Formats: sequence, structure tokens, C-alpha cells
Amino acid sequence: MRKTLVAANWKMHGSKTFAEQLLAELNSGLESGKCSAQVVICPPYPYLGLVGEIASGLALGAQNLSEQASGAFTGEVSAEMLKDFGADYVIVGHSERRSLYGETSALVAEKFAAAKASGLVPMLCVGESLEERESGKALEVVAAQIQAVVELGLPDTWQNAVIAYEPVWAIGTGKTATPEQAQEVHRFIREQLGEAGEQVQILYGGSVKAGNAVELFAKPDIDGALVGGASLKAEEFIQICRAAD
Repeated sequence: MRKTLVAANWKMHGSKTFAEQLLAELNSGLESGKCSAQVVICPPYPYLGLVGEIASGLALGAQNLSEQASGAFTGEVSAEMLKDFGADYVIVGHSERRSLYGETSALVAEKFAAAKASGLVPMLCVGESLEERESGKALEVVAAQIQAVVELGLPDTWQNAVIAYEPVWAIGTGKTATPEQAQEVHRFIREQLGEAGEQVQILYGGSVKAGNAVELFAKPDIDGALVGGASLKAEEFIQICRAAD
């Protein structure tokens, strides 16, 4: 049975003091026995070491990585550097990376491969824009984003990997795909993965809150959430994590 996973994407928010205060509340609210979900915290790069030291029982993730192993790439961070700071997971292909920084599906696939090669668990983000959904192309777009990874021909591509479906139109807008809409795409993604599909955790991302987490997690193919804004509020995030119980 797939375990529920809840990942906090802090994006470019926070400070040292903020991180310490938020993690103190999360450590208390998510201590062993109070939450059955796996929990991953993905802070901005400068706070990886701090979060790794003080997050009790929570896994550490990064928000991005370079597809390069090392070299003259000013401003980039490699998979091995993330591993040095204790990271277990890394987000690749978040919609903001695709839309704001022009990351193509081919580049995202290379980042996925770099993460896998270093032993990090990539959390591959896929999803459609509002225009693509309204034109009936949502599943086509998601399939193409997944196919870019498949085409690399990696051994055991989907072993130790996570997929996050994040409809772009529902990120930071307050809109959320209905549980039925999300379930439809999650089931479709699982079918695209072939034999590995039943083992891969597929998360939903897109304005996830305590108020909708229980209904989303109840769907058979939704294995948790990639949480943005709500992960910056301790009580809200704790309630989302506990929705897995």
C-alpha cells in the first residue's frame, strides 16, 4: 500500500527566525504517533542546513537543482551539494520553473535524471494551464511532460520517484481542482507509468488547504499533496498532514 506523502514547498519565503519558529511548531504537532504521513520540508537553499538540523523526523527536500554535476555554472546547485546537506528529495519541473524561467520538459527530464543518479528522490511536477484545460488538452499535456522523462530510457525510471500533479490554474489562485478532476488525472498518470504505476506516489498540488485535504486524500489515486502557501502556517499544514489519518 502506498503511504501518504505531504511535501511543504516554502518557495522564496521565510527567514532564519521564521524557519526556527515554524519547525518548532511542526516538530510538536507532527511528532511520532500524531501523524501517519511522510512529511518533507522544501525550504529555500540557504535554510537547507538549518532545517535538516532541527526538523525532527521530517525529511528534507530542495526546490530545484542543476542538471549539471559540477562546473562553471554560477548560481547553480548540484544534486551532490544537496545530498551534502542531507536532502532526500528534490522538486523538479515546478510550474513556476517552467513558466517563469523557461524550463522545458527536456530540461526537466535531465534534472530528474541528475537527481536519480545521485540518489535523491525527484518529485516531478506536471500539469496544464487554464487554456490547455479549457481546450481539452489537459491529459495530452501531462502525458507529454511524463514522456520526456520516459524517453531518457533510465533504468527503473519510476522507482524511488514521486510525481506531483499541479494544475497551473489552481496554484496560488485559491482555485482547486475538484477531487473528481484531480482523481481523473491521477488515474491517467498512473496508467502512463505502466507496471510501475501502482507503486508510485502521486501527489496533488494546487491550493491545498486543511479544508479540502481530507476529500482529496480520500480518492484512490491521490497519495498526498505538494503544499505551497498553506505550508507556511503551522496549524494549517499540520491539519493537512493529519488528513492522511
